[in-house]
Amino acid sequence: MSGPVTITLLGKPGCHLCDDARAVIERVAADLGVAWEERDITRSEELHREYWEQIPVTLINGVQHDFWRVDEARLRAAVEELRRSR
Repeated sequence: MSGPVTITLLGKPGCHLCDDARAVIERVAADLGVAWEERDITRSEELHREYWEQIPVTLINGVQHDFWRVDEARLRAAVEELRRSR
């Protein structure tokens, strides 16, 4: 099985932890050649209801990986493991 890996950052404007998470995710995605996207939870009632106490939230291919802080080494390892298993 193969396919792309996408990292998603769930956050909101004005969130300093989201800014920190974005920097880590951008770096990891660029280094590993994977896609990343950002979604604003204030634009989705469902995302807001589910994640507002946890942001920033990091998803890998739609599965929650982290919240509040992004550990760069842990994110790298998870993406690399997913790529190897595909």
